[in-house]
Amino acid sequence: MATTYPLQVVSMDGLEFEGEVERVTLRSIHGDIAILARHTNYCTAIGMGTASVIMADGSERKAACIGGMLSVMDGKCRILPTTWEWSDEIDLERANSAKAVAEERLKDAALTKEARVRAEAKLYRALVRISTAGGK
Repeated sequence: MATTYPLQVVSMDGLEFEGEVERVTLRSIHGDIAILARHTNYCTAIGMGTASVIMADGSERKAACIGGMLSVMDGKCRILPTTWEWSDEIDLERANSAKAVAEERLKDAALTKEARVRAEAKLYRALVRISTAGGK
């Protein structure tokens, strides 16, 4: 029985990863999901969170994964995220700065509903990056 399967991650920045993996765990719009070898054909929209990829050698890599689509077809998994940042590539200083800016923006009582939603989304994206990078 196969224990690995091909994974391809292609963001708007290009090919982020291509290779054999044991498991991918990420947040879909319906909740957290894990994809293992021999998974049934499946397609879903991706939410915002930390993706965990267990490589064929058993090592784990994490990435901030924000938005996009995941598909499993004929044993191959493709992730097409809006944003994919491996944990070791996240600029923690920049993420903390974005968090501070968003928190300050949210203190403005005169924000429109639309501006508040945008600021909350920016805050959540910054928090996902910080958490994925192992920051506090």
